[in-house]
Amino acid sequence: MDVSQYLGVFLDEAKEHIQNLNDSIMQLEEDPTNEDCINEIFRAAHSMKGMAGTMGYKHMQQLTHDMEDVFSDVRNGTLKIESSMIDTLFQCLDAIQAYVDNVTETQDEGDEENANLIQALADIRAGKSGGTVAAAAAEPAAKEAEPAAEQDDANQTGYNSIKIDDSIKGTIEDAQGQGKKIYGLNVKVQESCILKAARAFLVFKGIEEVGEIVASEPSTQDIEDEKFEFDFSLIISTEEEKDKIKEIVLGVSEIESCEIADFDPNGSAAAEKEAAPAEAPAAPAAPAPKKEEASKPAPAPKKEAAPAAGNNKKAVGKPVVNRTVRVDIEKLDVLMNLVSELIIAKNSLISAANTSGISSDVNEQIEYLESVTTNLHESVMKVRMVPIESVLQKFPRMIRDLNKSLGKKMELTMTGEDTEMDRTVVDEIGDPLMHLLRNSADHGIENDSNLRAERGKPEVGQIFLHAFQDGNSVVIEVGDDGNGIDAEAVKNKAIEKGIMSREQADTLTEKQAVELLFHPGFSTAKQVSEISGRGVGLDVVKSKVESLSGEVDVKTKLGEGSTWIIRLPLTLAIIQALMVVIGDEKYAIPLDSIQSIEDISPQDLKFVENKEVINLRGNVTPIVRLNEVLDIDSEKSPDEDLIVVITKKGEQFVGLVIDELMGQQEIVIKPLGKYINKCKMISGATILGDGEIALILDTNALV
Repeated sequence: MDVSQYLGVFLDEAKEHIQNLNDSIMQLEEDPTNEDCINEIFRAAHSMKGMAGTMGYKHMQQLTHDMEDVFSDVRNGTLKIESSMIDTLFQCLDAIQAYVDNVTETQDEGDEENANLIQALADIRAGKSGGTVAAAAAEPAAKEAEPAAEQDDANQTGYNSIKIDDSIKGTIEDAQGQGKKIYGLNVKVQESCILKAARAFLVFKGIEEVGEIVASEPSTQDIEDEKFEFDFSLIISTEEEKDKIKEIVLGVSEIESCEIADFDPNGSAAAEKEAAPAEAPAAPAAPAPKKEEASKPAPAPKKEAAPAAGNNKKAVGKPVVNRTVRVDIEKLDVLMNLVSELIIAKNSLISAANTSGISSDVNEQIEYLESVTTNLHESVMKVRMVPIESVLQKFPRMIRDLNKSLGKKMELTMTGEDTEMDRTVVDEIGDPLMHLLRNSADHGIENDSNLRAERGKPEVGQIFLHAFQDGNSVVIEVGDDGNGIDAEAVKNKAIEKGIMSREQADTLTEKQAVELLFHPGFSTAKQVSEISGRGVGLDVVKSKVESLSGEVDVKTKLGEGSTWIIRLPLTLAIIQALMVVIGDEKYAIPLDSIQSIEDISPQDLKFVENKEVINLRGNVTPIVRLNEVLDIDSEKSPDEDLIVVITKKGEQFVGLVIDELMGQQEIVIKPLGKYINKCKMISGATILGDGEIALILDTNALV
């Protein structure tokens, strides 16, 4: 069977399960007795194993199967969580991630068997005290042997051979009390089938969509490990009729036959055999299963868990399937481009309406079109917005690993994980944030716990990441309560690297000295490490943030800590802008960077250090004449009042002098391409309603 059509779904779900396992194992390390966490890990590993087996990835299936075995022992109380076990489990997750990465690139998991990890998991299971291992190993075998012996005596086969213990009987009684039907199924897979375990798995998934598997023979473990011939039997509870169940089973390809009958745990074998009619085959129609349900067959025998699982599936699970859909990001990009073109067409129509006389009816329709277009844009933007949580999820595990590798005690606190940003921005911001967090762990937090005590700080170093929305921007703050940045050390390093002379360094303020850290190749680390920077400095962070039309700043105090502040736009496609005229050319200034617009008399201009400034409500604000920066002849007389657009970058205000205001407009950002990317003050261009091109000014570069 060609499973390549399911590759995208497999990769998406595999990444979710890996992240779920990471989070759960982190939680388990802090609270080894958390049963909910243990069950969640077992379910996720079970689902990963089933998915890998279905796709034919044997190495991944084997590794996740062995992880599942470990947690099966933990659930049974025959194995306790230890620190060394956690380290091994994280190494297993890294190996599984490597498999997934290989599948992403080549559709093949690779040849790495990870025998050392499989042996380590076996050693963990073998480390149980006394004769528990032998007993635990013998117990499943005994359970499988007992029903066979009993039923052989009674000459019973198929679902009649399944031993009905008190737990299973209680589950059946609970289901009957809820008005559900109990069926026995004998399923046979075609002998020509190559992936018989995958077929059985799909049968399980299909049945669980409409009911619950109470018991199976062989066990679900053996079935999924292909430890069966071509027959297996099930006892299920459901609200559906037998025809529907049989239709689902036969809907899975390479299933040869399905025998189904009412099942009575108290009835005789002969009566059950008589009650097993040969049903007429129906048209196959296997429903799409949910990924969470792959794990349910294993814990089904637990009396208290089974009814709850079934109830939750009916009440909660179904709406999720009906109300969500996975959409390729490229399709959203196409949709965004179409909306962008629609906005350009709308602006052209408005421009034409303003320059020619039109009736009031046409004008009303244009206004209605403008309203609909704006709402459409907002709706598309909401579809593209995703929580930043998808990027932040991997950081707690990273800090946990750094705790061990650096020998420091550190703790990561994160807030604002539900803050939403455009998907393209979220995809790109992960690496800069990881770099800053590694810097905080390596350079920020003190190596000496005694030094922290002298400074009145707790023994555990605090690293934080806060995300929040501020107007049309998202602000992400990354920092620590460690050493802070030594401005003098930065200056000395700059002199050592030949970036500036001692005289130039002495004229720098503390803020200017700290900003030298963004210089390409600059690093204050005495020894290059694999933890942070590897000697490349923070220029990669700044260049990446600026490529996303954002800005990065730093606040620091020696001995108290540092905070890196990243400000990013919510979207990179369509923005509100102030249209201005400079000379005979039109420009756009992003509205979210503008604080106010002022009329300034030429007499109010002052000079500080030979630079023009104005006194704006008690604050000295430098001004920039855009006609001089852009090399354009201004058409305004020197005696006229100046139109000054006050913009803000971080805590700094700057006034931009323009010739004329055109008004606010919704514009579509068009990239200029690689041939004009060296002009830092221009971030892109837009097409105006009259067809003209206007450049978009990057106020961060101008400030």
